[in-house]
Amino acid sequence: MKAMLDLVARHKGGQACGIYSVCSAHPLVIEATFVHALQAGAPVTLIEATCNQVNQDGGYTGMTPESFRMFVYAIADKVGLAREHILLGGDHLGPNPWTALSAEEAMKKADVLIEQYVAAGFRKIHADCSMSCADDPVPLPEGTIALRAARLIRIAEATQARVGGEPCVYVIGTEVPVPGGAAEDLPELEVTTPEAALATIEAHRAIFSAEGLADAWPRVIGAVVQPGVEFDHHKVIDYSRAKAVKLSAALDAQPHIVFEAHSTDYQTPKALKQLVEDHFAILKVGPGVTFALREAFWALDAIEREWVGEDKASRFRHIAIERMKADPRNWAKYYHATGADLQFDLQYSLSDRIRYYWPDAQITAAQETMFENLTNNPPPLALISQYLPEAYAAIRNAGLTPTPAHLVIAHIGATLEAYRAACTPEPEYAYA
Repeated sequence: MKAMLDLVARHKGGQACGIYSVCSAHPLVIEATFVHALQAGAPVTLIEATCNQVNQDGGYTGMTPESFRMFVYAIADKVGLAREHILLGGDHLGPNPWTALSAEEAMKKADVLIEQYVAAGFRKIHADCSMSCADDPVPLPEGTIALRAARLIRIAEATQARVGGEPCVYVIGTEVPVPGGAAEDLPELEVTTPEAALATIEAHRAIFSAEGLADAWPRVIGAVVQPGVEFDHHKVIDYSRAKAVKLSAALDAQPHIVFEAHSTDYQTPKALKQLVEDHFAILKVGPGVTFALREAFWALDAIEREWVGEDKASRFRHIAIERMKADPRNWAKYYHATGADLQFDLQYSLSDRIRYYWPDAQITAAQETMFENLTNNPPPLALISQYLPEAYAAIRNAGLTPTPAHLVIAHIGATLEAYRAACTPEPEYAYA
């Protein structure tokens, strides 16, 4: 993880540089990330998996850390991105998937989780033990959180020493509300206070020292805080630089730690740039890119129906919505509307619960039919421009054939470009 250490050193040295982390397991999203990285000439690309997506039990993707790594590498090989330019990270690694168990039972599961992530080659590790388990108080004391994080990091260190490879870098802390977007209508958010951020850092530093992990402390590169950005089903709370001034300055005395900002999805390009400038040097994005994926799918569905006709069309959009209604477990506790309002949320909610349904066999089959229809019956450029104008322009500019996959990848790329621009320092000009 020399690349991450170097990035943080440059940022702490005064460069307004950062890195964005794509947290998705959809193959088209990951392919779009790698295509965009190649086009931009990015030296490294950061892909992360969460403890709920990928774990020893398969997570909701059905993948273990090792199978996720091979899944990502296969996509990189397909597009021609060298594996050494890919950084793999684990997000919110801890007992979160098993909080219904006692704390010790859940932590034993988390021990295995961390070991498998590191053994599989993940080297950016977010150790998050902030959640209460079945026999825990609510909320957990800061010391307990830090002690459990140190337990996991000790396992990470031992695993890396056993399997070899670069040493791990670590991120500590968590944000409020929970990752992935709030479940209810959001009020204005409270920005983490400088005192709270520094208390979290100091609690972890002290426990690292007491637990014999002092050598690992310089590789703690990030702290997760709440900079005042979030989204719910229908609205986005934008970054307000004025509200985060004191928090931004809190890390001035920390030589190797930057802030990691979660839930930056749907922020404006200007806000993303300001976040990086204000020391939120690691930007996480997940639902934002899968929302772009859904936009592209819906556009292709409209193009297909208009071009090949309703009788031959895949009915992709209709099937996707019907499958969500038939299996509500991934959205029922989040969406409480009925009728037309529910129909809207199923498709357009910014929390993007539809992303959990793309692997469904019926939806996948319909997507394949839609792609086949549009490949065998290429729509005219004017129709593509009508529904996917940004992707159309990008495809034309690159001289690519406007296949369904190329159009989806280009549309997602437009979202990623805002992150790339935010993480890239402005060029310095010399004047005579």
